[in-house]
Amino acid sequence: MNSNFINLQEEYNKTQIQSILDQLNKDLIGLVPVKTRIREIAALLLIDRLRKQLGMVSGNPGLHMSFTGSPGTGKTTVAMKMADILYRLGYIKKGHLLTVTRDDLVGQYIGHTAPKTKEVLKQALGGVLFIDEAYYLYKPDNERDYGAEAIEILLQVMENQRQDLVVIFAGYKDRMDKFYESNPGLSSRVTNHVDFPDYTSEELLAIAKLMLQEQQYQLSPDADRVLLEYINRRMTQPHFANARSIRNAIDRSRMRQANRIFAQTGKVLTKSDLVTIESEDILKSRLFAS
Repeated sequence: MNSNFINLQEEYNKTQIQSILDQLNKDLIGLVPVKTRIREIAALLLIDRLRKQLGMVSGNPGLHMSFTGSPGTGKTTVAMKMADILYRLGYIKKGHLLTVTRDDLVGQYIGHTAPKTKEVLKQALGGVLFIDEAYYLYKPDNERDYGAEAIEILLQVMENQRQDLVVIFAGYKDRMDKFYESNPGLSSRVTNHVDFPDYTSEELLAIAKLMLQEQQYQLSPDADRVLLEYINRRMTQPHFANARSIRNAIDRSRMRQANRIFAQTGKVLTKSDLVTIESEDILKSRLFAS
């Protein structure tokens, strides 16, 4: 190969990241800004890799990330795909994703936090460490809290072992903003910020249908309309978690369908009976009790 030229398409095909991006697009409904941002990060990293191949000065793009948004908006799924992309591009050696929370990192007494945090980091080396609800690591109102110790250890590894580990901090955007404000050292090391928007009711209906299809179920035409009404009502309720709440609703609808069929002991069942969720299977939710 000429030292001054690189076949971009050939190098792009070698990484196989297009298949990952295509799968991400297929697996996740909506989230267009997220998919666009992930593609931009992938493009930057690919070009950085090609520049290095030509012996050019590299900007050493920061790899640590922040995923902000409500629960159930696909942050963990995207983190898994991001780990695949980083592995295919040669930025991490193993490509696995380790998901943890505060309880996995912070101890309850003096001398307990450092070993816990270091053990997690040992397991994560070569891959991506995904810290969910990361803002719980910092509790300034509690002088006896050991979260700050875990953060300091994380910072050291993020700075000194950048070739061995990528960290993704995740959580609600407003709380994550305060978390970064509390620690400028942490904020300066996290260069890629991806915000996950809430789903619309129509997108959640499409997600519900996809979940049902994967389990070989379908909605009757009337149930389709009722489920959309359920979603609109559920979105206004406390503790709504986007796709996670919809999955729970689907599971409960399947249970009601099974009980409805079970009660009809004298009926000869058809395949349609077994695969169809009817409107009554959704209307029995407490959201419709009034």
